[in-house]
Amino acid sequence: MKYYSTNNHSIKASLHDAIVKGLAPDKGLYMPERIPALPKAFFKNIANMSLQEISFVVANTLFNDDIDSAVLKDIVYDTLNFPIPLVHVCDNKYSLELFHGPTLAFKDVGARFMARMLGHFNSLDNTQEEVNVLVATSGDTGSAVANGFLGVPGVHVYVLYPHGKVSKIQEAQFTTLGRNITAIAVNGTFDDCQALVKSAFMDKELNDAMKLTSANSINVARFLPQMFYYFFAYAELAKREQPLDNIVVAVPSGNFGNICAALIGKAMGLPIKRFIAANNRNDIFFKYLLTGSYEPRQSIPTIANAMDVGNPSNFARILDLYGNSHDAICRDISGCSYTDEQIAQTIKQTYDNVGYLLDPHGAVAYRSLEEQLKDDETGIFVETAHPAKFKSTVEHIIGAPVEVPERLAAFMRGEKRFVKMASAFSQFKKFLLAESAR
Repeated sequence: MKYYSTNNHSIKASLHDAIVKGLAPDKGLYMPERIPALPKAFFKNIANMSLQEISFVVANTLFNDDIDSAVLKDIVYDTLNFPIPLVHVCDNKYSLELFHGPTLAFKDVGARFMARMLGHFNSLDNTQEEVNVLVATSGDTGSAVANGFLGVPGVHVYVLYPHGKVSKIQEAQFTTLGRNITAIAVNGTFDDCQALVKSAFMDKELNDAMKLTSANSINVARFLPQMFYYFFAYAELAKREQPLDNIVVAVPSGNFGNICAALIGKAMGLPIKRFIAANNRNDIFFKYLLTGSYEPRQSIPTIANAMDVGNPSNFARILDLYGNSHDAICRDISGCSYTDEQIAQTIKQTYDNVGYLLDPHGAVAYRSLEEQLKDDETGIFVETAHPAKFKSTVEHIIGAPVEVPERLAAFMRGEKRFVKMASAFSQFKKFLLAESAR
């Protein structure tokens, strides 16, 4: 199957090239030229299947034209070789906890899957040229990608993050690794970091000097595997004999890769009634839903920092998926926007009333269900990161200590190393050219 650019459908690439190049040559994002439907028998049996079994069926349906099924099965099972997500009941709503991967963030699955896919395709190339992965992060993407690619032969990762705008634990997860991971602290916002990455892909001199790809959700191998979670959530409800005809899923949304993957899962047949794209004060998509006008702007720092995105890349994919129809998008997706004060209030009340500790991003999704879920609907809200990753913020809100899992504590004991950089592309380009000459 070919993957076309969202900017020009006549520009197409193989799965290999879409993964290795990351971004289309016209700056568009790659999308599969067709979205295959899953067989009805799959959904009849899904309650009896493991996360690995479910994910392989979904991945094989999507990718089977481009990669041997046995190889793909090994990639899927190795990707998911950690504790599975958990589904808890929280005040009559289901919490889908996606933070049980190595870095305690939902992005571990996409990062690990991409690392293994890139490693496979890179091994098929005749050249021994090193692949350089550029990734911009507003928090959890950098840690997931850095740890997912740590030690992968023939790959070097550059993590760009807004200096002083991610939590200390998040920063420690990608600045203390060393080896094939380089952290770059940019004097700016996440959008500045993302702009540097996109500019690098468009620069001919850079691309002639080094092999570049991205591990942000702009890469098809990073964002598509995130749909596995939503099939798993459906299976868990089926196991619990819950109603399956009116499922609503609330997704904390920043760069929109997670919810976009879920929407493609829906297009493959996943029977989710509708989604809620839950925003913090960076509410560009919510305003698009209300007005039909998309007006990106500089991102605003919030306590839900992984969602601090002022120009979400995957908006282009959502538009493409729905044929640029505002009405069609609004039929499947509603939105909301909350201030830091509202997020903090939700964390505090939920902790005090039901004993469940939300992280700031999960709190946005939980509150959206409280306000928008109808009586005949079953609600799932997505918890994307462990609350301890925002320890000082959450402790201040609830007035109680938050236990830090040993996996996070180990990162905090490491020595942070990073390169400071302005947000000017000329400086970033000079740095990468010097790196290529090493």
